[in-house]
Amino acid sequence: MRAVTLHNITKTYGKEKKVAVDDVSFDVNQGELFGLIGPDGAGKTSIFRILTTLLLADKGAATVDGFDVVKGYKKIRNRVGYMPGKFSLYQDLSVEENLNFFATVFETTIEENYDLVKDIYIQIEPFKKRRAGKLSGGMKQKLALCCALIHKPTVLFLDEPTTGVDPVSRKEFWEMLKRLKQQNITIVVSTPYMDEASLCDRIALIQTGKILSIDTPENIIGSYPEQLYKIKSGNMFGLLKDLNIYPLTSGCYTFGEYMHLSLTSDTEQNRTALLNYLITKGHTNIEMAPITPAIEDCFIKLLKN
Repeated sequence: MRAVTLHNITKTYGKEKKVAVDDVSFDVNQGELFGLIGPDGAGKTSIFRILTTLLLADKGAATVDGFDVVKGYKKIRNRVGYMPGKFSLYQDLSVEENLNFFATVFETTIEENYDLVKDIYIQIEPFKKRRAGKLSGGMKQKLALCCALIHKPTVLFLDEPTTGVDPVSRKEFWEMLKRLKQQNITIVVSTPYMDEASLCDRIALIQTGKILSIDTPENIIGSYPEQLYKIKSGNMFGLLKDLNIYPLTSGCYTFGEYMHLSLTSDTEQNRTALLNYLITKGHTNIEMAPITPAIEDCFIKLLKN
């Protein structure tokens, strides 16, 4: 069963009709952890706001839990949890007061659905009297997730939930999502962090409002068309310049302390010729080794194509 469907969704803004979402279509299966992966400005938040009935699309149709986002918006709002990218809880209310408020809005209580939020709430319970605005970034995210879950939603939308959060809190957050998935909650999460893509069941890579690819992280990595290499030398700036003008270079870009490189024709003869070329250019301490592409490499390749 499909928990979320989008068919040819388009959204533009302003008099100039700037396209934010460009003919987007995808499905999310029930109980799936689905990731929408892309940089800022890719259209992720607009898609989330359309699916949570906060924004009308210009074209196309979408459903959540079988209900149309326009005709069935009231039913959808009772069934989904939404955690926007910006912390939007009441900062002058305490942790406990925020939870009680959202439980009351949905005509439920913390006690009624405590089992659903227990694993998360016990981490912020020592601060239950503290104002939400005084919490750390990680604690704010945990509180926002509790508030989004307090009415036991069937579908959970999380818009960049780990942006601006420290690495330890990011890891804890994703572990919480895995536990929620075991309770058959469909989770749709957006993130600009490519390394988080591998934590999803399926992902959609998006840029400038267009879907580049939809598949499992493993299949997207497996479809990378070329052998990828990491390479570095004593002069990294010069290395990038020299590799970009090399005739057999298919792609080259900085990636951490290395360059990632692919060749138009990957043979031992061509690799040897490349190393000789770099030596003639004055490069020393050259290191070159084959590697498995990451999601970020696949994203860059899709953008180039």
